[in-house]
Amino acid sequence: MRLTTKCLRNIGKMLDFYSQFHPSPVSIKQFIDFGRNACEKQSFLFLRNELSVRLANIMQEIHLLPDNLLRMPSVGLVRSWYVQSFDEILDFENVDPNEPGILTKFCEALVKIRNRHSDVVQTMAQGVIEMKSSHEVDTPVENSIQYFLDRFYMSRISIRMLINQHTLLFGSDLNGHERHIGCIDPNCNVLSVVRDAYENAQFLCDQYYLASPELNFEQYSGTKSNVPIQFVYVPSHLYHMLFELFKNSMRAVVEHHGPSCQKYPPINVLLVMGKEDLTVKVSDRGGGIPRAQSDLLFQYMYSTAPRPQPDASNAPLAGYGYGLPISRLYARYFHGELIVTSCEGYGSDALIYLKAICEDANELLPIFNKTSSKHYGASVPSNDWSSQFLYSGARHYCTTRKQTNAEQEHKSSSSTA
Repeated sequence: MRLTTKCLRNIGKMLDFYSQFHPSPVSIKQFIDFGRNACEKQSFLFLRNELSVRLANIMQEIHLLPDNLLRMPSVGLVRSWYVQSFDEILDFENVDPNEPGILTKFCEALVKIRNRHSDVVQTMAQGVIEMKSSHEVDTPVENSIQYFLDRFYMSRISIRMLINQHTLLFGSDLNGHERHIGCIDPNCNVLSVVRDAYENAQFLCDQYYLASPELNFEQYSGTKSNVPIQFVYVPSHLYHMLFELFKNSMRAVVEHHGPSCQKYPPINVLLVMGKEDLTVKVSDRGGGIPRAQSDLLFQYMYSTAPRPQPDASNAPLAGYGYGLPISRLYARYFHGELIVTSCEGYGSDALIYLKAICEDANELLPIFNKTSSKHYGASVPSNDWSSQFLYSGARHYCTTRKQTNAEQEHKSSSSTA
């Protein structure tokens, strides 16, 4: 689709208009309540405005990215997708929902938009690679990109959530589960998702290393052990997080203990349902990582594995560096969290915290405003604490002082003689 200059000018005005509004977060409880008494007309009226607001907010932030990144072909392609999708949503801005066929056309448009954006993560990642291979990237630019990508991918998760709910409830999409309300499972069996993610990660690990660690698990609900844990959640989001953690743990265990190991230490999973949080703890004995590298785990494009070559026949086990950052976004999307702690030389623990009460699980959404704009022009703050890199200078100073004192003592003894 080619957009004329006049059309782009009109889209620019509409972007300015819709970006004035803040996105409206929806809780899992609200998704469930609406889905049980679903009205397609109400969903249409909400989404045609809300999707425009969410798209406009993140598109305004794209304009604030460093010029070198905006000039990259892959980033230009992503921008064109967003402009086209925004324009297609605007087509329904003043349409009467009672008009015959409108609701069907809207649902079809949402499916088309979702399919168009299916490769956004990889394409934006390619744009960052293109910039880093052709330009020097200093710390302020690195920080701006990190800040943007967190918000950009979180926005994408939220938009896909809205689209999936609508198309599963009112379109021809089938979720394959009768009890699901859209893409939400009111009785999500956590252990079932754990096993599914583990088995798929194990399949990949066996392909690459011809071996894999086993799985041990425990689950506690209140004071009771081995009671099946169920809660209201999006199974695909939980699966995404667990699959990534299992891949990382399996690779670490196999590579740390080597191919000669007769039996690899198992991966241990602990599931605990509390009053406020569901906690999933994934522990491995994969050697851990140095504490100095822990802050890099959630940096985009950082990976301890070599970057894989594109291969349509095999999915890579690791190497792109986007797995953990995006998994953390999935956890944070409904106000959860994902953290990783490590004991270098032994292993790592990854903990997923999710809201146990669906009323508390509200969307966490990026908002475009003056505060967010400042992050794209922020300079690196000056360091007002000493660091390990200053110690070499201190040693040099001490060595110089000792040499100076020795020379003065030598001169003094010479003159006395």
